[in-house]
Amino acid sequence: MRKLFYLTVLALVCRYSYAQGKPAEQGIDSTVFNSSAQHWYGIKDKHNVINPKYNQPRYHWTNLAAIGDNILLYQKSNGGWPKNYDMTAILTADQKDSLLKDKNNLNTTFDNSTSYSHVACLAQIYEGTHDQKYSKAAISGLKYILDAQYENGGWPQYYPLHKDYSRYITYNDDVFTGIMEVLRGIKDNKAPYQFINAAMRRKTEVAFNKGIDCIINTQINDFGELTAWCQQHDEITLKPTWARAFEPPSICNAESAGIVLLLMDLDHPNEKVINAVKHAVSWFKESQIEGIRVKTIPAAPDTSQFTISHIDRMVVQDATAPPIWTRYYELQTHRPLFCNRNSKVVYSLAEVARERRSGYGWYTYNPQQVLNRYPEWVEKWDLK
Repeated sequence: MRKLFYLTVLALVCRYSYAQGKPAEQGIDSTVFNSSAQHWYGIKDKHNVINPKYNQPRYHWTNLAAIGDNILLYQKSNGGWPKNYDMTAILTADQKDSLLKDKNNLNTTFDNSTSYSHVACLAQIYEGTHDQKYSKAAISGLKYILDAQYENGGWPQYYPLHKDYSRYITYNDDVFTGIMEVLRGIKDNKAPYQFINAAMRRKTEVAFNKGIDCIINTQINDFGELTAWCQQHDEITLKPTWARAFEPPSICNAESAGIVLLLMDLDHPNEKVINAVKHAVSWFKESQIEGIRVKTIPAAPDTSQFTISHIDRMVVQDATAPPIWTRYYELQTHRPLFCNRNSKVVYSLAEVARERRSGYGWYTYNPQQVLNRYPEWVEKWDLK
């Protein structure tokens, strides 16, 4: 638990250095892999090639070469990476040997900030070390990202494709926007990506533009009005679709906020982008909820096959609370939506089973970031 707390505290620092596309002041803050590391330490997974040792030591984030070598060790033969490992763990000889033997097991993914984050960190490590093995691995990872993109501009959660929901276009957990941020840094020839040649940058620009087209084409239209996006969209029809058993087709405000922020960062947005942003902002204003907040309380341990929960969450009335949004809104009715692992849709947090109630983000403040930036964006592009 102490290690999980450490990772969580450092995550905000990492997000800054990662978003800027350059190494942190004295090295690379590798907690960009925070989500995967938390899963490795906190959830037992029979599919893991290696599992953490008790009190497994970790490299300091300034140890560029050691972390870079770990990233290379985990990289698969197709250029991508598996999820849910700690890139800073100091591995034993047996653990390293197991990873080397698993290179051709192509369980490669973008889930939990995987693969695109590895490319970004390898670029930063190369900038700090000038060792070409890291730039070569970063380019291999970039090729993996480009290979995984659908012709319509979307990305699946896993590539090679699986025969399940992971083949759908994935906005969940910032997969799409995370990939796009890396591609934008590369196409614009920003540090630390300047080692990538012009031909590869051109391919990256094509992929980025196709990604924007996919965003525009998947915005949900309800009764003739554009709203926002679902966590996942069918890779053929582009319609909202089920992800995991408790993630129904719906309007998903948490992920949609990140999509809109990406669109607002585009220089000289075209009419389609402007239209998408304006309608999404209108949707966020329409769907905000006043006068409540989510309270986290200690609770008796609740053991499930997934984890042990020591907390519970409940919605309480609070007239002073800032606007809040549910993660899901029902298609057409726009009613706040929740769901259990048995895929049964419910309409209040209290109706969600304890394990999912305490272990999933059913409410979000993310749209407020969009609403805060919107007036400046309108003024910048003279859209009044």
